[in-house]
Amino acid sequence: MTLTELLPTIRQLSAIDKRELIRILMAEEDISEDTFPLEPYKIYYLPTPYGNFGAGAALMQAMNRANHKEN
Repeated sequence: MTLTELLPTIRQLSAIDKRELIRILMAEEDISEDTFPLEPYKIYYLPTPYGNFGAGAALMQAMNRANHKEN
């Protein structure tokens, strides 16, 4: 049975039954390197918008230009 076939039935479940289904599926999920590729205790550096003070102004300008083009 495919997910497409299951979805209509799942959508008919009550909220409590949906949560229970999620709990069961998560308990059965085998956590492997493929599903969790991050290494424990390793530091990963991620770019963030912090310290980029002009980013908000640039975004607002781009949004304003897009709004003017639509009108």
